[in-house]
Amino acid sequence: MTQSSQPTLDQVIAWAKSAGEIVRARFDDEHTIGYKGEVDVVTESDKKSEDYLLAQIGSNFPHHAILTEESGAHAGENEHLWIIDPLDGTVNYSHRLPIYSISIAYQYHGQLQLGVVYDPSLNECFSAERGKGAYLNGKKISVSGATEMIKTLMVTGFPYDRSSDIYTHAMRLFDRITSLNQGVHRLGSAALDLCYVACGRLDAYWELSIHPWDIAAAALIAQEAGGMVSDIHGKPEFMKEPYAIIGSTPGVFKQLLDELEKTA
Repeated sequence: MTQSSQPTLDQVIAWAKSAGEIVRARFDDEHTIGYKGEVDVVTESDKKSEDYLLAQIGSNFPHHAILTEESGAHAGENEHLWIIDPLDGTVNYSHRLPIYSISIAYQYHGQLQLGVVYDPSLNECFSAERGKGAYLNGKKISVSGATEMIKTLMVTGFPYDRSSDIYTHAMRLFDRITSLNQGVHRLGSAALDLCYVACGRLDAYWELSIHPWDIAAAALIAQEAGGMVSDIHGKPEFMKEPYAIIGSTPGVFKQLLDELEKTA
């Protein structure tokens, strides 16, 4: 990654932290809340963070393509693709629950190269560059060594459409897996879910319906931390439709995959 047309990890970290300052500064304000669905919300901070990140990419890499949650796809050279969630965990943020993050991934020729997830509340910056390991605030991290399901703590998320078959399936899985381990959390930020697997705080994460901007950066971080990341059938195409994902420490990956398929 030495070409001038490509970003550096330090550059992306700086942008993520600046975007984090934008949303953290407004955390206690009365938010202007819009609805993209019955429970899928957007705030003015999502838009301000996204505007900032789009401006930085546009200034430094004007020919790159961008995929971002709020404004969708921005045309450019598709071999260079940015995948951004300017505020992951908006429902939490809108309730002033401090579990949210900024997620920025850079992909080159279809392969994730850089990933940064910044948690403004705890000032925790997770980062990774392909082939160079994963880090939390500059210190190398790795997944847990768990090998027994009953000793694990996991995390999941649920679709916004509560009338869908996927939602019903997700609830069955939640009930099933909760009975097999120490517990399953739902934190409300997929990017942080995967990063917590990457640093060993949690042992596995799965979600049946997700968006690429929620997982792109954190998936690379989890992989570089030694984690297994796949779709829910164990295949590597988690960045393709239909978006569904497992991120796990290797010691329980197969066990979790088997249980998910049993409950299908």
